[in-house]
Amino acid sequence: MSVKLLRIQESRGERDAGPVAKEKVLAGAPQQLTEHFFTNAKENFFCGVWSSDAGKWTLTYSEDEFCYIIDGEAIITDAEGTSEKVSTGDAFCIPAGFEGTWETIGSVKKFYAIYEE
Repeated sequence: MSVKLLRIQESRGERDAGPVAKEKVLAGAPQQLTEHFFTNAKENFFCGVWSSDAGKWTLTYSEDEFCYIIDGEAIITDAEGTSEKVSTGDAFCIPAGFEGTWETIGSVKKFYAIYEE
């Protein structure tokens, strides 16, 4: 069996657009767009590009996520109130079990890779 390299190219993935769930929103009326590129055979690894406009909402992670900010900036705050600003060019991981908030300043676009057991 031959395994082939899968290239990731914007505007070639499955697109899903809509608002952040109302029950999570703390400020604004953020809209998001996910362009999903890959799901593995076990359906526990995913990657794509996600973007949103301004707003703030709660986060609860059951998965591990690698993020690379393509454009824009956001503030991620953990449950203890510690905030970190992430912006264009930043790469970081959000581990499973993380709880807190995400606040998009203006608009933001990130590449994501998610693993969930």
